[in-house]
Amino acid sequence: MARIPISLQLYSVRDDCAADLAATVKAVAAMGYEGVEFAGYYNWSAADIKKLLDDCGLICSGTHIGLDSLQGDAFEATVEYHKAIGCENLIVPGLAEEYRDSAAAWKATGELFTKIAASLKPFGLRTGYHNHSIEFAPQDNGELGWDIFFSNSSPDVVMQLDTGNAMHGGVLDPAPYIERYPNRAITVHLKEYSATNPDALIGEGDCPWARIFELCESVGGTQWYVVEQETYAFPPMECVKKCLENLKKMGKGPGGCGCGCGCQ
Repeated sequence: MARIPISLQLYSVRDDCAADLAATVKAVAAMGYEGVEFAGYYNWSAADIKKLLDDCGLICSGTHIGLDSLQGDAFEATVEYHKAIGCENLIVPGLAEEYRDSAAAWKATGELFTKIAASLKPFGLRTGYHNHSIEFAPQDNGELGWDIFFSNSSPDVVMQLDTGNAMHGGVLDPAPYIERYPNRAITVHLKEYSATNPDALIGEGDCPWARIFELCESVGGTQWYVVEQETYAFPPMECVKKCLENLKKMGKGPGGCGCGCGCQ
């Protein structure tokens, strides 16, 4: 299959974005990232966001968006904004307790996302769900919330697996979830997990990257790898640059050779 491009979740550098969004996005592009995933737009218009992306040669791989923005009176404006910036993947990164406090709640939430996905499909847009750690806690029926949700939502609902968050939730190996729900891991959050170093960058911890990449590139249907770094031993911009460099050493991303030397 074609090489999967690499995007950055801008929440990783949120303080930089808040201070100067344009300069930050330009710097991210200069590092070699091919796309960005938004977590807020800092009061920028859709036209200005699109121009910034075009000027930097970046694609909007997705956005993190509240569930309320995908329903009711907000729906039309949400569709219009994201069509304008070229963002196809509208991912919900968390849920209020009433959507996830029991097995029945998870089932109903999966069904709700199915309806939202059907509403977005005519516009060429998708919705999906991004995990933290609570999704991997057993519910009152013994099943995991993650499994209940994706077993009760249509294949059109994107499974945005966050590798580090899943491992933090007690999943020793997140890779089997990609295999369990084939062609649904359209965008995958690459986040490191280390039992000994909370500031570990991608490639420096315990995440089974080789197996994750193998499944994403075979059965996952993955279209974007999305780097997210939430802990920092160095300034955030340095951390996300190093994450991309480490991925290149693993043969991923533009210029990644897989030889371990970091050449481009």
